[in-house]
Amino acid sequence: MKKAARLSAIAGALLAAPFAADAATLNTMDQVGTALMACWKPPANSENSSVTLSFSFKRDGTLIGPPKPTAIKVSGDDKARQAYVDAATTALRDCLPLSFSPGLAKGVAGNVFTLQYNSPKQ
Repeated sequence: MKKAARLSAIAGALLAAPFAADAATLNTMDQVGTALMACWKPPANSENSSVTLSFSFKRDGTLIGPPKPTAIKVSGDDKARQAYVDAATTALRDCLPLSFSPGLAKGVAGNVFTLQYNSPKQ
């Protein structure tokens, strides 16, 4: 697995049935992305906004340190921007811990991942 991997929130993942973080063992990064996006609820009045978080997992499905915003596109003032980043960070943490299969746990531990949280476009 590459040192830096990218999870992408694609339309198909958003249309999939909700995937409870603790419901089943996750075997692929696509399943991880779907599980994490199931917890995302964009803030009100945040159309056309996005934030990308960078983070690393431990083998037990928790994070190594806090997630870091690496790209932020939010209309409005600093308060609106911070609220959006906080909502994404909360969504990520609310989905944890994830339940990785032994093979996936071995492959993801310590690697840096990014996930983009988007609001619906108008």
